[in-house]
Amino acid sequence: MSNIYKDIVENGLWKQNPGVVQLLGLCPTLAVTTTAVNGISLGLATALVMAAANGAVSPVRQWIASEIRVPVFILVIAALVTVIDLSINAFAHPLHKVLGIFIPLIVVNCIVLARVESFAAKNAPVPSILDGFMMGIGLTLVLALLGAMREIVGRGTLFSGLDLVFGPAAKQFILTVIPDYHGFLLAVLPPGAFLGLGMLIAGRNWIELKKAAKTSAPTPSLKPALNH
Repeated sequence: MSNIYKDIVENGLWKQNPGVVQLLGLCPTLAVTTTAVNGISLGLATALVMAAANGAVSPVRQWIASEIRVPVFILVIAALVTVIDLSINAFAHPLHKVLGIFIPLIVVNCIVLARVESFAAKNAPVPSILDGFMMGIGLTLVLALLGAMREIVGRGTLFSGLDLVFGPAAKQFILTVIPDYHGFLLAVLPPGAFLGLGMLIAGRNWIELKKAAKTSAPTPSLKPALNH
């Protein structure tokens, strides 16, 4: 993998992660992540839209006048979101009912438009598609972690709602992490989302500070022994 593709992957997953670094798309991040399944589902839908939008805009970027580029970008994103929305409604209708308005709201999600404007409009199609997908996967990881944290603390389960995606047979894969748990309502409510996201941001910043301290640590100098 060349340096440009390696940088794209690292930026999407860690260095410029839209969920904990750029802090974009906080509305769906805080609202949908009541369970891990909800977070993963919306994150993957966003990743597909971002990859497709970048791939659609990049080849025609030279023929789009700068005065109308934002309306054109939004029109392309809206068409792709409509396809994703109708597909989820057709093949996973219960999940579509749970995610509700947040699937159509991907159209106005600043993450999608930001990557189209800042990357796809200036780069070739293949790097643009990879950039959109990796940014979406980075967001998906944040949504999955936040949803898992809130679900375990709030309900004592993990992967609740898996049957919404794969049917009733998937209920056997739902994990009971804390047996006989009565729940913790704060974790499921919006304040729990703020606290959980703050913990993820703090955790990432702590890891970066540890890496920076390790990198900048002075190496001990060896003094020559004195001859007597």
